[in-house]
Amino acid sequence: MIIVENLPVPLDRRVWQEACALRDAGWTISVICPKSAQFPLAFETIDDIEIFRHDLPLEASGRFAFLYEYAAALFHEFRLLWKVRRRRGFDVIQACNPPDLIFLVAAPFKLFGKRFVFDHHDVCPELFVAKFERRGFFHTLLLLAEKATFRTADLVISANETYRRLAISRGGKKPEDVVTVYSVPDKARIRRVSPNEALRAGAATVLGYVGIIADQDGVDHLVRCVHHLVADHGQRSIRAVVVGDGPALESVKRLAGELGVADHITFTGYLRGEDLLAALSTFDIGIIPDPVNEYNDKISMNKVFEYSALGISSVSYDLTETRRLLGEAGRYALGATPADLAVAAVPLIEDLELRLASGRRAKALADAQFDWDREAERYVAAYARLMDGDRRPSAAGA
Repeated sequence: MIIVENLPVPLDRRVWQEACALRDAGWTISVICPKSAQFPLAFETIDDIEIFRHDLPLEASGRFAFLYEYAAALFHEFRLLWKVRRRRGFDVIQACNPPDLIFLVAAPFKLFGKRFVFDHHDVCPELFVAKFERRGFFHTLLLLAEKATFRTADLVISANETYRRLAISRGGKKPEDVVTVYSVPDKARIRRVSPNEALRAGAATVLGYVGIIADQDGVDHLVRCVHHLVADHGQRSIRAVVVGDGPALESVKRLAGELGVADHITFTGYLRGEDLLAALSTFDIGIIPDPVNEYNDKISMNKVFEYSALGISSVSYDLTETRRLLGEAGRYALGATPADLAVAAVPLIEDLELRLASGRRAKALADAQFDWDREAERYVAAYARLMDGDRRPSAAGA
């Protein structure tokens, strides 16, 4: 039983790949998640995985609004857990954060012998600081919720090695109870196709972004970067293509208009399937505009894996986890402002051979290190050890 609160399934690629990996290993899988405009059905079965979706209020934008959103989600998750228990049963509940509150609805089922797995997607205390630029009472509550989640979990699946170290140091978990599984895309599902020339719109260079558009994701930095490229560097034959949706979409569109670069940016909204692949195949340079803060410094962004898998050169701020993943295959801004991001992008815009060489390095890195089959094997093996009671550390854990 997998519970995810912030994205519907199968839109959440990591959760969907995990569900499919367990299904292929012989597990019966159910998922609880929110509805969305793209996935409005309360129930459907996709590829033998039963998906139960619930309503949510509008996405929160303030601290108290977050509490309301999470309370509504917890109510529906608890209700649907009982429904699934009666319908087909489950042995394990896997909670995918944010928030670090799903342990509240899972904990009662441990009394019935169910196991609890925490799939650690985000570091919520750091995310709070990034969104609200303060600590205080709510930050303390988030630290307590995170600790309670770690204490309740029989197994922790960490999204990267930084998270794994946090689970052990801040969460008090034994090293053998924490396994790292990276969110790399399945190579069978991500590939180059014919580009969407309508998105290029005649531009010499396409700067691309794919992902959620929320305040902490830095799409406003991308818009400002485009402004600097046009106004300061004379790069008028560029177009930015932003693929995705989220609560900050309208504000970044307004910003593009205010800065006079709306004609240089296309917002496609949410895409999937061949339309998504065609958009990604149009990118010449992948932009990772997530700003410098303690949250982004720790996370492994899906964009890193997706750009690399397609051989797209990328530009980002100098974030610890991003540099650790990309190494010499990435290009990094020397400072932390959109103007610095623009300066880092200029050589790739002006030098085609440099750009192609950077893309080849990224593709070679992805082929050698970003392998979902390997991550899935580690993930399924962790579940097998959990159910067998064998807590010997895996090779990756060691």
